[in-house]
Amino acid sequence: MLYYLFEYLDKEHDLIGAGLFQYLSFRAALAVLLSLLIATVYGKKIIVFLQKQQIGETIRDLGLEGQKQKTGTPTMGGLIIILATLIPVLLFAKLGNVYVQLLIVTMLWMGAIGFLDDYIKIFKKDKEGLKGRFKVLGQVVLGLIVGATLYFHPEVTMKERAQTAVVENMQVVPKLGDEIKSIKTTVPFFKNNELDYTSFISWMGEGAKDYAWLIFIPIIIIIVTAVSNGANLTDGIDGLAAGSSAIIVVTLMIFTWISGNIIFSNYLDIMFIPRVGELVVFTAAFAGALVGFLWYNAYPATVFMGDTGSLTIGGVIAVIAIIIRKELLIPVLCGIFFAESISVMLQVGYFKYTKKKFGEGRRVFLMAPLHHHYQKMGYHESKIVTRFWVVGILLAVITIVTLKLR
Repeated sequence: MLYYLFEYLDKEHDLIGAGLFQYLSFRAALAVLLSLLIATVYGKKIIVFLQKQQIGETIRDLGLEGQKQKTGTPTMGGLIIILATLIPVLLFAKLGNVYVQLLIVTMLWMGAIGFLDDYIKIFKKDKEGLKGRFKVLGQVVLGLIVGATLYFHPEVTMKERAQTAVVENMQVVPKLGDEIKSIKTTVPFFKNNELDYTSFISWMGEGAKDYAWLIFIPIIIIIVTAVSNGANLTDGIDGLAAGSSAIIVVTLMIFTWISGNIIFSNYLDIMFIPRVGELVVFTAAFAGALVGFLWYNAYPATVFMGDTGSLTIGGVIAVIAIIIRKELLIPVLCGIFFAESISVMLQVGYFKYTKKKFGEGRRVFLMAPLHHHYQKMGYHESKIVTRFWVVGILLAVITIVTLKLR
């Protein structure tokens, strides 16, 4: 909102300093500062409110060290992340931007699903919370909204390179062409690193393009659901999900800035996506909110994010990656989420297989998700979290390196 106000003051009244709001870097800096301020200063007030409402976490006895001491710690702290992100975005971002609108919807939608899950756990005294099928249904509907918007919305475009002859230099150089509708994405580690989802149905003939959404939208649904659940599984010990997510979001902010900048996208030979640069404001606010939340969530945590936070974080990360056409980098960048999810699938699958074959279920890990395995091995949770962060930083660096490593 302030963007539009200062744009008006700059154009109509030539107000000194008002033109600063035209700079993306300035608005992103304000967004991250304000989100940090909200999360750290007003986050304490939200925690006190949650305590007064007796919104405390019920801890299941899993035989883990220090587990019982966490009983009663306020949950639903994801509200801090949501508020600390959305307020700066509403103030400093261009709200008419389709990508900003899509991420606001994503955050509110997944926040509502997570909030309902936490509400049932706390106030209905149901440890299972919202039934799994309803969670998945909510994620599927969001994936459908995101996929349909990105496929059909006229402002979701990209610019392709067209080979243009330059006579004076006697050579052919790549130039950016016109904006086009496309469902191409980036394939990491390959030189000609673009994949068109339409190619999956090219065998259908020339009219296949009209039905490409039948491939594109289900893929988006799978990605949104997988990353959201991965973040949810990672939220098991103090600071793990928030810290890992902050590393991921900062990396996505770099990719967003490059993808929306015609000079750097041209230099690095990656897709230029018009209007996507505005997401730098959103990702800056989101990163600030996560870091600010860590102020209270780091060991020993005085608040848990709950599903209100974890489902929201995963959903937003997935949608950002999809928007900037980097969804195939998710297994690398979100490697922590990926490992946590795989550990659960391996544990459950192997247990069922061995029970059917030998009459007794056997386990791959001491406990799943993966962070609990290390707790069972005797590692203190703060050490586990720190090491997971280090791995997350390493994966982020590898992800950034893919810009040139092909």
